[in-house]
Amino acid sequence: MKAIAALLLVTAPLLAQSPVKWEESYAAAVKRAQAEKKPILMDLWAEWCPPCQYLKTKVFPTPEAQAALSKVVPLSVLVEYKDRKPLEEGKRLAKQFNLEAYPTLVILDSNGKEIKRQVGAFPTGADLAQWLGSK
Repeated sequence: MKAIAALLLVTAPLLAQSPVKWEESYAAAVKRAQAEKKPILMDLWAEWCPPCQYLKTKVFPTPEAQAALSKVVPLSVLVEYKDRKPLEEGKRLAKQFNLEAYPTLVILDSNGKEIKRQVGAFPTGADLAQWLGSK
């Protein structure tokens, strides 16, 4: 029993630092949000979009963003490939949520109702965290 407790003490900080699990299906995100009683952060993005890539490589991985993302169910919705070929679910969600520009971040309640949105990338993880924390 002591060995298990010691193992938990050693691994708990490592688990806390692990990256947030992003959903890639709207239905899975809603199901998880309802189970966890959390809002959804939907990221509508395109592979060819430089600000989208900036969010993915420079903003989302920061400690501030990771801490904030742990309080929501993150949903990554790829709308278009590099060749601008659309993906079916991405195209449907882009239409449903009136996508006008990339990237668009939309906070939804656990039933999929829009609460607020941000068009464009945040400069830092702290900026994303602040936006996620404000209602």
